[in-house]
Amino acid sequence: MNVTEATQRRASIRSFLSDPVSDQQIRDLLEVAARAPSGGNVQPWRIFVINGDAMSRFRQVVREKRAPEPAEYAIYPDGLKDPYRTARFNVGEQMYALLNIPREDKPARLRRLAENFNFFGAPAAIFCYVDRQMGPPQWSDLGMFLQSFMLLATEAGYGTCAQEAWANRAQTVTEFVEADPSLMLFCGVAIGKTDPTAPVNSLVSERFTPSEFATFV
Repeated sequence: MNVTEATQRRASIRSFLSDPVSDQQIRDLLEVAARAPSGGNVQPWRIFVINGDAMSRFRQVVREKRAPEPAEYAIYPDGLKDPYRTARFNVGEQMYALLNIPREDKPARLRRLAENFNFFGAPAAIFCYVDRQMGPPQWSDLGMFLQSFMLLATEAGYGTCAQEAWANRAQTVTEFVEADPSLMLFCGVAIGKTDPTAPVNSLVSERFTPSEFATFV
């Protein structure tokens, strides 16, 4: 698989098979992903892996802790303007249509949203942290690392889903993985084999074209 194929095949998978992913496989992906660009070679990402028994224990903790938690950061800015607002709205409607959940069925939509905190059934996941002293340039590095990890997972035959929703459960995650308070949770990434029978995994989000986002001066 070349880079173009991996980029085109990568998608946010929202239904996984229970097939296990080995710790060694995840370690190999992380090792190569660490070649991602990093200004000044700072390499700001700090990763915690949960798999196997740790995943089972973590799911139990999440089920038992239902109280609201302060969010690490605002996932979307207040007053999100167009064209960004419409793009976000449209992909949500596409996803719920594939799940056959109408807009007026709020309880079903909330139950589906809660599946984020089950990693959509994935057998393994990583949590990505960054030191709180870091600024926008290092957050950019973090994004490049995560994209590299997800493309490498695609090449290896695994699906992934980057989940900023975990910023709303940062306290639970940090306590479980015993991350230092100086670290800030950015996101989780579910990893596993894609369920090919799940309609939601057929979602192909619409993307802006270069004529809409690029200016050739």
